[in-house]
Amino acid sequence: MISKIQRRNKIKTRIRGKISGTAARPRMSVFRSNKQIYVQLIDDLAGKTLVSASSKGIAEGTKCEIAAKVGDAVAKKAIEAGIQEVVFDRNGYLFHGRVKSLADAARNGGLKF
Repeated sequence: MISKIQRRNKIKTRIRGKISGTAARPRMSVFRSNKQIYVQLIDDLAGKTLVSASSKGIAEGTKCEIAAKVGDAVAKKAIEAGIQEVVFDRNGYLFHGRVKSLADAARNGGLKF
């Protein structure tokens, strides 16, 4: 039987074979742990993280509300850095719950993907 982590890694490698980020259109990678959620805008050609945000320090609200705040924060930082468009990388997670609320908040904040 395949475990959750093995399933996620299989999906993740399949997705990463198809998408990559550039300086003009970086990859927006989401990592979700049990307590926190992290997001990075990555230029894969240079191998550098351009913008990052996490839920560390945000204590109030449900996990989905906190993820939405992180989405707003990364959108503000990206627009300040001159980034308008990104490629969304859900990193093998289902587009549901915290990942979806983060993506919706980033879209509302002005990012296009």
